[in-house]
Amino acid sequence: MNRRTFVSSSVAAGAALLGGLTRLSAQTAPTSVANARFKLGYGPHPGMFKESAGADVLDQIRFAADQGFTAWEDNGIMGRPVAEQEAIGRLLAEKKMQMGVFVAYANFDEPTFAKPDEATTREILQRIQDSVAVAQRCGAKWFTVVPGSVDQQARNSTNKYGGPRLAPGYQEANVIELLRRCAAVLEPHQLVMVLEPLNWYRDHGGTWLQHPDQAYAVCKAVKSPSCKILFDIYHQQISDGNLIPNIDRCWDEIAYFQAGDNPGRKEPGTGEINYRNVFRHLHAKGFTGVVGMEHGNSLPGKDGEAAVIRAYRDADSF
Repeated sequence: MNRRTFVSSSVAAGAALLGGLTRLSAQTAPTSVANARFKLGYGPHPGMFKESAGADVLDQIRFAADQGFTAWEDNGIMGRPVAEQEAIGRLLAEKKMQMGVFVAYANFDEPTFAKPDEATTREILQRIQDSVAVAQRCGAKWFTVVPGSVDQQARNSTNKYGGPRLAPGYQEANVIELLRRCAAVLEPHQLVMVLEPLNWYRDHGGTWLQHPDQAYAVCKAVKSPSCKILFDIYHQQISDGNLIPNIDRCWDEIAYFQAGDNPGRKEPGTGEINYRNVFRHLHAKGFTGVVGMEHGNSLPGKDGEAAVIRAYRDADSF
């Protein structure tokens, strides 16, 4: 499941009710009654619980809240009608759930930040401005920006190795400068664009931002509270590994996390990542933001949705 799928499917397609209810075990947690609130702010996305809750996104949010989730993530909310954005915001406030990220701007194939032109720069700044209104409607604080691809020559019979058209240092300077212009739009509204390093090996070959240290250096250079890191644990397991040390090194610039196991990009417990230890570490460091559940379900139907809930109960049982 890749980002394009999430953005498109999000448009097409958490306040527990009993505060004194003790946390149920991963083996016995039902999906039809209120559960205790999770320790961290895990945020399901539209469609994740549609078999249990129905097609209506508001009913899906209600269902997530009943299971103990305290956040919600909707990458494609910019494409929803204004009235629906507002309804989502009201319901999340009613349920005392945080709104997670949506995608403000993402380009995976063109050097829109690394080698910007006037047209793409206008488009990017307009998307950032439009995102302010969307965030205000739905109660969001963060939204995702993917700063395009590297400015890279294609490999062919006469150019065996490819290579950058524009030297890497100039590309980095261009990215930083455009991000500063974006941040200037957001700072008066106290909103935050989060930059997501993406792996080249499985999902997003060619994107400019790949590694946590790179994102950290960029955020330090932009020097704005409105430019931070989205640390996607799935992507970073593939790109770099060494998850907890890298989280610690980037900590003061991280605003948001996303989860998904590897291989497969499904719920925790289906791959190689020790999510219980990672989540324990985030909790011990005092993280109170959102951990977006940006992954698929490993099993179909209601049984698969119940398995996702059990997986998070298990990973949260530190």
